Amino acid sequence: MIIADSRFLFLPLTVKLHAFAALCCFALLFLFPGLAFTQQSTDDKLAGMFFQERDYEKAASIYERLFEEKPNSYYYNYLIICYLELNDLKKAEKMVRGQIRQNPASLRYAVDLGYILGRLDEPSKAQRQYEDVLKKLPPERNQIMEVANAFLSRRETDLAVKTYLKGRELLGGVYPFNLELAYIHQSSGNTAEMVEEYLNYTDFDISKLSYVQDRLQDALANDPEGTKNDIFRKAVLRRIQRFPDLYHYSELMIWYSVQQRDFELALTQAKSLDKRLGEDGKRVFDLAKLCIGNKAYTQAEDALRYVMAKGEASPLYMNSRIEMLNVAYLRITGYYGHKQEDVQRLQHDYEQALAEMGTGILTIGMARNLSHLYAFFSDSTAKAIALLEDAVRAPGLNAQQVAECKLELGDIYLFTGEVWEATLLYSQVDKAFKNEPTGHEAKFRNARLSYFIGEFGWAKAQLDVLKAATSKLISNNAMELSLLIGDHLVSDTTGAALKVLARAELLEYQNKDELSIQTMDSISSLTDGSLLQDDVLYRKAKIAVKKGNYLLADSLLTAVATGYGTEILADNALYLCAELNEIQLDNKTRAMELYQDLMVKYPGSLFSTEARKRYRLLRGDPVN
Repeated sequence: MIIADSRFLFLPLTVKLHAFAALCCFALLFLFPGLAFTQQSTDDKLAGMFFQERDYEKAASIYERLFEEKPNSYYYNYLIICYLELNDLKKAEKMVRGQIRQNPASLRYAVDLGYILGRLDEPSKAQRQYEDVLKKLPPERNQIMEVANAFLSRRETDLAVKTYLKGRELLGGVYPFNLELAYIHQSSGNTAEMVEEYLNYTDFDISKLSYVQDRLQDALANDPEGTKNDIFRKAVLRRIQRFPDLYHYSELMIWYSVQQRDFELALTQAKSLDKRLGEDGKRVFDLAKLCIGNKAYTQAEDALRYVMAKGEASPLYMNSRIEMLNVAYLRITGYYGHKQEDVQRLQHDYEQALAEMGTGILTIGMARNLSHLYAFFSDSTAKAIALLEDAVRAPGLNAQQVAECKLELGDIYLFTGEVWEATLLYSQVDKAFKNEPTGHEAKFRNARLSYFIGEFGWAKAQLDVLKAATSKLISNNAMELSLLIGDHLVSDTTGAALKVLARAELLEYQNKDELSIQTMDSISSLTDGSLLQDDVLYRKAKIAVKKGNYLLADSLLTAVATGYGTEILADNALYLCAELNEIQLDNKTRAMELYQDLMVKYPGSLFSTEARKRYRLLRGDPVN
């Protein structure tokens, strides 16, 4: 670089150095303009650090400089907070008035001025300021939302509501601000107004019905007294009565009833909607499937009868008939105390249906269920095996359907004592569906078979693999059986007592209940047999339930839960005992106590979620 003026040569050294540094800086800024913001960025971080530490005085001093250099909304927001926290209201007022002069169209600053005037003990001026803001509100959605948010940030909730309501008028129905108002009312605890805004929004945009349902699910949660849910239910029913042609209200009521597990009300609305819209029953059929999944069998049967009444020409007639048989099957196999004539009647109905429809993709489940009834409920294992062997050869079956039949066939072979045939079938499914839920189920059944016949080492190795299974139920069952084997082989390396227990469980699986009980009674005579007493009590309780001796089962389960609270079966016993009292013994009060006990003592239990739902249902709470 050449210095044109020769006088530079005769300047003092310090002056020359300062001049040279300035020139270097100029050159660097020219070449690298981004360096100009380095100091600003550093100051920004430093101010932010002071702000987070609540050192508002130091933060304000930096933000003042930054705002003067770049008067944007980012620095404004931080600086106004600093002034307000320091109660330096005059500085705050001056800055806000400056922003109003420079940005007359942005009313958010006028809101801030009203807030500051209120802090300065000038309420009448503040009120006039707020009124002036509302008068100047333009018919622009973004501006309206900005002003409403400014009011909310100053905790002026009523004024935010007024802003949105006036904005609704100004926009003339283009956008009604229902969601914004609903959120404000929800935050303020005004449930009735919140519900009205959500319902009005569904009128405005029916395509957002699912979104509204999601918002409502959160809004109606945590309602121990049921007040919010009651307000919503009544509001929707009023609208259904007033506007019968607006079908989305019935849709909302069906959704809400399912959330509440009020399947009776959901079915009433689904039938009504089906008739009004002239549908083919699909809505009612889908609800029936949902009822089956929630063990609401009475409502499921009602729904399926409604669909079947449309006649055999209905596209869902055959599916409904199959599901009706499935409900009867679940009633018999899911709850004990059935009569043998019920089993025989259901077998006859299955036989007749299969004769009419044949065995195929749609009916393979019926063939599998019928074979289970033959084997486990009628002692007709030969018929069961023959039926399944024919079924798996039916044309068109997919691999999953064949695998399910093989698992059932393996169970039947195990029931008859043909363990090698059973393990072969389980292994085939395990190999075909490796690392899939069906394969995990097959591996578990194979491990359980090995446990039954006393091959504890191999069984435990397989069970330990299944602890990481994606299915929580399989993982939990595998962990329980693995712990049973591991714990008792430590105290009894010969496994003598455990072998007796395993043999007793196999006998119970084969419906040889009396022999199973006798076998378990012999454990106490073995060395360290007392270590298995909680397992013995629990398994005897399950046999008692099967036989319909509910009081004995209640006593045995209570003994496990109270006497062996730290053992792995304690939460199982509590849940089964609670379910027994709720359903079979009709002792709702005790059932609630037991469900609550389980939630408190075993929050990580597989049963805790369901226990919480059942507890809340018994107490009359909404279940979301």
